[in-house]
Amino acid sequence: MGSLTTIGFDADDTLWQNEQFFRITQDRFEALLADHAEPDHISDRLLEAEKRNLGRYGFGIKGFTLSMIETAIEITNDRVPASVIRQILEAGREMLEHPVETLPHVRETLERLTGRYRILLVTKGDLFDQERKLAASGLGEFFDAVEIVSDKTQATYERVFARHGDGAERAMMVGNSLKSDVVPAIAAGGWGVFVPHELTWVLEHVEPPRDDPRFREIPHLGELEKVIVATEEA
Repeated sequence: MGSLTTIGFDADDTLWQNEQFFRITQDRFEALLADHAEPDHISDRLLEAEKRNLGRYGFGIKGFTLSMIETAIEITNDRVPASVIRQILEAGREMLEHPVETLPHVRETLERLTGRYRILLVTKGDLFDQERKLAASGLGEFFDAVEIVSDKTQATYERVFARHGDGAERAMMVGNSLKSDVVPAIAAGGWGVFVPHELTWVLEHVEPPRDDPRFREIPHLGELEKVIVATEEA
């Protein structure tokens, strides 16, 4: 099987905060449409729009903003005021400009692993926004390669770990999303380490593969090195 040589990290809500800004903006959006529908109805319609639009706009703030505009038009039966559209656009711009808040244990963990393994950043979403956040985080120096992809699938990890490492069987993927970071990485032949975040988008929820021998779960990134050592010794 070979020893572990490559470790991939997710970005949003693994290295830095992300989902909380979507939740804040969604609350603001629901308040804008409070005269037209109840919050739960607005939330459900917005989620439906996001699902429909993933194939068109992909993941990220820009797609979220367009889905909010589409939902506002639908809920108001094409009568949404231009002032509301303007405020939605402003909210999207504020999200794109928000300072990056690095999560606990991130920097010290990357510092300890650098030089011992090939360290990759594997993230999905809008190219410009992900590049901005990486630059603002000050973590770029730790990564041997950065892959910003449209989605994360088994084929994605097979390709990424073959390109930048020694194949998925000698690689580990670390992230807060079971659906995007853990399950497909294990399917590709690697290890998947789940680091739960208190806020995770509903479309990223799947059951954890607890019976799989390559599945690991830790409460925070400060525990990652212990998992790596145990994996190497197994």
